[in-house]
Amino acid sequence: METGPARAPLVLVLAGAGYGQQAPLLRWSTAIARQSGCEVLAPVWTVDDPARADPVGFVTQHVETVLAGRLPDLVVAKSFGCSLLPWAVANGVPGVWLTPVLTEDAVRDALAAVGDGHVAVGGSADPMWRPERVPRTRAQLVTVDGADHALEVPGDWRRSQRLQSDVLELVERAVRAR
Repeated sequence: METGPARAPLVLVLAGAGYGQQAPLLRWSTAIARQSGCEVLAPVWTVDDPARADPVGFVTQHVETVLAGRLPDLVVAKSFGCSLLPWAVANGVPGVWLTPVLTEDAVRDALAAVGDGHVAVGGSADPMWRPERVPRTRAQLVTVDGADHALEVPGDWRRSQRLQSDVLELVERAVRAR
């Protein structure tokens, strides 16, 4: 029996509200996925008041539209984009969740319910990174010492760059696992 060509893994890269696809962590995550032979979908959105009022609904609707019935093999999301966590859990899609807003109940509850294959990363100086709110999660939780919500250390670009390189290694491992 003849089979068609293998499908490239699909990686969905999701921006934050103020952290777009051109920002370092997402730009390099996209490069990592493409250089690993993955197809990348990176929807662009404008976060307005209705989006802020229902981030889970907003992100889910955008993602379902861009996916057009497909399921990604991996999600890499930053902050606001992590509002896709409930959808990812419901659909069994693993993710690398960069600075998920754990002060939002829907995001926290979804991260608490994930299975293996998820990584969540936040900075110790980010008030929205509250890993103690998800004590029983099966996700790998990584706290970046001294980093803020952008996963940067204010006033220290060299340390910020080194720390972000470590975070991008987590992304690379997740991509290669697909």
